[in-house]
Amino acid sequence: MSETAPPQDPEAAEPTPLQSDCGSCFGLCCVALPFAAGTDFAVNKAAGSPCRNLRADFSCGIHARLRDSGFQGCTVYDCFGAGQRVSQVTFGGVGWREEPDSAKPMFDVFPIVRQLHELLWYLTEALTFAPAAPVHAELRQALEETDRLAGGTPEEILAVDVPAHRGRVSELLLRAGELVRAAVPHRREHRGADLFGARLRGADLQGANLRGALLVAADLSGADLRLADLIGADLRDADLAGADLTTALFLTQAQLNAARGDATTRLPVGLTRPTHWPETAPAAAAAAARKPRSGPRPQGTGRPGRPRRR
Repeated sequence: MSETAPPQDPEAAEPTPLQSDCGSCFGLCCVALPFAAGTDFAVNKAAGSPCRNLRADFSCGIHARLRDSGFQGCTVYDCFGAGQRVSQVTFGGVGWREEPDSAKPMFDVFPIVRQLHELLWYLTEALTFAPAAPVHAELRQALEETDRLAGGTPEEILAVDVPAHRGRVSELLLRAGELVRAAVPHRREHRGADLFGARLRGADLQGANLRGALLVAADLSGADLRLADLIGADLRDADLAGADLTTALFLTQAQLNAARGDATTRLPVGLTRPTHWPETAPAAAAAAARKPRSGPRPQGTGRPGRPRRR
């Protein structure tokens, strides 16, 4: 990826932030979304019902101990900045507690804007891929259109055909990813593959297409995932110890938070090591991580160009 942010129109409006700011949100993910008791959540909660841990100031009463309290699912969720946009822009900074009549439309709008903001994240990243220059114009057009849809009135947002729009953007992102991955010969195709619990320790997955792949509990320790397309890949409980993700495409913080790694896992610039990962690694994993890797690294695909959270 390029070392600079995507070209911006100097007269364009202030970019839409794509990083969650819980302090500017009315706790929308803690109210609007449902969850069921299980491995990710300690209790059942219906959509539109406030979580029992939501405080009066919209902060979480157990934020520092979510995993220990049985709310692991909260730690792997990312609204990509949709929460504060809906709270402060779409509804003008007036919360659902102040205006109870706004509660339902606010809760209905939030998941739609969240999906659109996720697309904005991917589109922003794709614009940093130098090899994808042939589709940059289309990417910018899609980004502007997606941002426009997310910035509409509540009525306009509720009328958005999200599946259709996501389908169009997905095909464009696929083309961008293929242009980057073309530098890797004999790349593997595992799009949408069921790799639940797969033994892929030390696997050469450079440039692999893992879009939407089910990698739950897969052993990816020591795997080479540079330039692998990971958009939508389910990495819950996947072992990433010693894996090389430095130039993985479309990897998100939420995916990392759902996986298991250690001090030897190599991450893209712009993403952080989850706090629940151990700070040390077994000797074998550490040795594997120090082993030099060969393979293509096309110009302009370095992670310094990961989305600047617009």
